[in-house]
Amino acid sequence: MSDDGGISSGFEAAADRLRAARLRDDFTVRAIPSPSGVAPHSIAFAGDVRPDSHGDSPYGTGRFLLLHDPDAPDAWGGPWRIVSFAQAPLEPEIGTDPLLADVAWSWLVDALASRGADHHSLSGTATKTVSRGFGSLEEQGVGSQIELRASWTPRAPTVAHIEAWAELVCMLAGLPPGSEDIAVLRPGPHRP
Repeated sequence: MSDDGGISSGFEAAADRLRAARLRDDFTVRAIPSPSGVAPHSIAFAGDVRPDSHGDSPYGTGRFLLLHDPDAPDAWGGPWRIVSFAQAPLEPEIGTDPLLADVAWSWLVDALASRGADHHSLSGTATKTVSRGFGSLEEQGVGSQIELRASWTPRAPTVAHIEAWAELVCMLAGLPPGSEDIAVLRPGPHRP
């Protein structure tokens, strides 16, 4: 990128800090293509909790996107915006808990606070689903998942924001901070 008054170099410096972030050993993060047309500058990452040899995670996954627009769109309230996604499967009984969405949202708020990720204009949704397979999918039984989509405006695009996102994905997957060497117990799908 060219240096247009330090804007591109400021974005590249922020992107380099995110690329160099040290996260949990059991949370694998990789750069992925950013969606086009969202902002003049962007970088995206995908993260998976304890992925298998094929790169798939039965525990949880997420996406993190840092956007930069020097024109500071009104909806953002600044030149930076973070868009995040986190999803994890659950036991069906947990998926029916009426407070689950509130708890998932509070984990994001707590992760941002605990990491010192200074921000404003936080918004998003927490969605829980319970499903049952039928026909050729009947063997899947009953399943449930939680999904959290959120965006916020960082006061500065620091590593604390990607660390908070990583903590959220791991929390949804059943791995609280400090649980890197603890096994995750998830039985297979429930059979009718």
